Amino acid sequence: MTNHVHLLLTPRTATGCGLLMKHLGQRYVQYVNRTRNRSGTLWEGRFRSCLVHSEPYLLTCYRYVELNPVRARMVRHPGQYPWSSYPVNGDEKPDALITPHELYRRLGRSRRERAENYRELFHSRLDETVLSDIRRATNGGFVLGSGAFALKIARMLGRRVERGLPGRPRNDNCEPNGAAQAGGAKARRIARGR
Repeated sequence: MTNHVHLLLTPRTATGCGLLMKHLGQRYVQYVNRTRNRSGTLWEGRFRSCLVHSEPYLLTCYRYVELNPVRARMVRHPGQYPWSSYPVNGDEKPDALITPHELYRRLGRSRRERAENYRELFHSRLDETVLSDIRRATNGGFVLGSGAFALKIARMLGRRVERGLPGRPRNDNCEPNGAAQAGGAKARRIARGR
């Protein structure tokens, strides 16, 4: 896109995606600074990402990324955008930078059949709810997948991987007016001045 890039990656290691982005950012910024005789940072902030539950969501993410220039009214068809992987996936054009994902390969037995079935995916629009879910997961660093998938990943990482409820968590050890009830650990810390 004109002001951002979408990458759909399957890293081989747990740190693969982060290291790729780190090295890409360092080398690209050095290249731009050197060729344009400038200095300083180039990116507005760190990259955003989300973990995608492959089976139900991966091909939807392909469509989301490929259709982004269409939604932005930069082109009428995803294959017209020069930085798109659509020609590789939908038009059978080889590119050494793109390795087909296992789910993409399952779209057909031959390269031609996979490309035809991939093009079929683009005959319907993405639902606004799906677009919103992908954006929310990416911007928040959450997982994009089923509740069971999110629970599995949360247990593996030992942290929350879905958007929480807004506001402070309810403290059942406090009275409605803020006075501490007897017996609460937080209330005891407050009473002791800690």
